[in-house]
Amino acid sequence: MQSPSDDASTTMRNPDLDGDMLREKCGVFGIYGHPDAAAITALGLHALQHRGQEAAGIVAFDGKRFHSERRLGLVGDTFSRREVIERLPGTAAVGHTRYSTTGETILRNVQPLFAELNAGGFAVAHNGNLTNGLTLRRELVKNGAMMQSTTDTEVILHLVAHSKRNRFIDRYIEALRAIEGAYALVSLTNKKLVGARDPLGIRPLVLGELDGSPILASETCALDIIGAKYIRDIEPGEVIVFDENGAQSHKPFAPQAPRPCIFEYIYFARPDSIVGGRSVYDTRKAMGEQLARETHVEADVIVPVPDSGVPAAIGYSRASGVPFELGIIRNHYVGRTFIQPTQSVRELGVRMKHSANRAAIEGKRIVLIDDSLVRGTTSKKIVKMMRDAGAREVHFRIASPPITHPDYYGIDTPDRAGLLAATHTLEEMRDLIGADSLAFVSVDGIYRAMGEPGRDPAHPKFADHCFTGDYPTPLTDMSEIDAPRQLSLLAEAS
Repeated sequence: MQSPSDDASTTMRNPDLDGDMLREKCGVFGIYGHPDAAAITALGLHALQHRGQEAAGIVAFDGKRFHSERRLGLVGDTFSRREVIERLPGTAAVGHTRYSTTGETILRNVQPLFAELNAGGFAVAHNGNLTNGLTLRRELVKNGAMMQSTTDTEVILHLVAHSKRNRFIDRYIEALRAIEGAYALVSLTNKKLVGARDPLGIRPLVLGELDGSPILASETCALDIIGAKYIRDIEPGEVIVFDENGAQSHKPFAPQAPRPCIFEYIYFARPDSIVGGRSVYDTRKAMGEQLARETHVEADVIVPVPDSGVPAAIGYSRASGVPFELGIIRNHYVGRTFIQPTQSVRELGVRMKHSANRAAIEGKRIVLIDDSLVRGTTSKKIVKMMRDAGAREVHFRIASPPITHPDYYGIDTPDRAGLLAATHTLEEMRDLIGADSLAFVSVDGIYRAMGEPGRDPAHPKFADHCFTGDYPTPLTDMSEIDAPRQLSLLAEAS
């Protein structure tokens, strides 16, 4: 297997200019039986770039050998170059965009991970997080496993390798039975492309087709970019296998009521994607409409915090009748490795990405719309920016409920002590960010925006634990004091 040298020391991690941002999880992509497998995978990863900007990788198989290219940085930093794609020959490939929720940002943690098993090569790309990964890792190491990375995904490789089953698919399913948490997996062997989704469907995975070749991807936007046809969502708990004999679907788990992650709709998925049969863009507008119905205040203009707050602000404006204005302009060309040499320059970081549109807000009562509030640091800076630009009143509205509990399924949240809503009252939060008023949409309101009558506490239809503390799976590793810290690596806000 071809592999690049470890050049992690030459890549600087992007400074955190957005202290309120939730970090994306990861994006996965796979294709089987296409002569341009690697190039198509690279394009698919471009569309999934929003799900992880730290690293990207592709593993391809040419019928005899596996070939790997994994790099820190954006997809375009590596995979837009012809010579790189030419080093990935073959008709099958899997790819991954990464933001680390477990494991350091070093090259050996970049996916897809690859191992030579007794039946041949095996590559795996994982979106999600295992809540018993540390426990399984410790058991595997105790039994002689030699780990090459610090990611929870490597546990899956070892579980497959240690299985005594004869058929690969049986070994793969046995490994899945051992893991807990959230996962959408795309795997490649010398004969098969395999996709798998956790039994609750927490993480998304869709099936498409291009020129007769099956495609697996985290979101439908990855199908759109290559002109592929959307076929269906991979079902929660489904394992689907593609090989020379066609497709085989396995349902190895007892049926459960699905609980997909509600943050896919609030924040993570691209607005042009369809997730679980719902338009993400339309859903976010509906969340803004519900927010207006629950929390409206007299105002002159509705201003989104770009870009994630735009659909909700459109919905809020439509429901309230107050005009929508781009009162904040985002600079999309901020360098990823911009060096901030002094504290005074670091404090100006928010202005590198966001600038006030004075003509739209001066002398006016404005309602700022954002999709979430985590620490409050960026919100505070944006409120001040609006006041400095002449806004008469600044009302902050959040199109999701207060985040009071950390996530352990692939969203990089702080531990509970770092979540503003977990440690402050609403009035304390309002005072901290400096707004004239602050309000969130209710949990029931989010469900109504999703087309539900409200949240049924006995049978919630979404993984909404960040708002409710109702975690949908066991949290085996969370019994350890340091585990939440290991599973939550959001950089401290400056």
